[in-house]
Amino acid sequence: VRPNNYSTFYDDHRQNWSIMFESEKAAVDFSKQVCIAKCNSSPALDSVLCQDLLLGEGQGVEGGDSLEVAYTGWLFQNNGLGQVFDSNVNKDKLLRLKLGSGKVIKGWEEGMLGMKKGGRRLLIIPPAWAYGAQGVAGRVPPDSTLVFEVEVRRVKLAKECSGSDGLSVSSRDSPAPSPVPSSDGFSSD
Repeated sequence: VRPNNYSTFYDDHRQNWSIMFESEKAAVDFSKQVCIAKCNSSPALDSVLCQDLLLGEGQGVEGGDSLEVAYTGWLFQNNGLGQVFDSNVNKDKLLRLKLGSGKVIKGWEEGMLGMKKGGRRLLIIPPAWAYGAQGVAGRVPPDSTLVFEVEVRRVKLAKECSGSDGLSVSSRDSPAPSPVPSSDGFSSD
């Protein structure tokens, strides 16, 4: 995925190709289908499959960084997107999480590394990296492969360095408007 609705890829002969799409939606939809095709052509999905849909800006997030995320989760059914089992896209609150804290499924911890503020990514997560054999009663059947579209809306970086004037300056910060008022240290400018 590249800026301005471009995608590039290599074929089996290492020939480089670029495709320009008419709209961001067309580029995103194509990238989703590529990820689903990768999953369907894999003999056994044993790790998280990630596909960037939009790149975002700034430095990629690392363990210890705090994020606010909009997401939608589907069950992977019939070789594609099945039933939506969870989403916060049309809700007032974003999901707050700290990467590496173990508060979300392992597939999210892995799949979100390197994402940038404003970035969107499709994650296809095998059962062992999600809810496993127990599932989630009434929502996720046991041994379900899950698909999430995640968008990083805000980032609070864990690593900060001290500037020469003694003020604390983040080396990877990118301020953004706050979607909701907060008092937990997220930038609201």
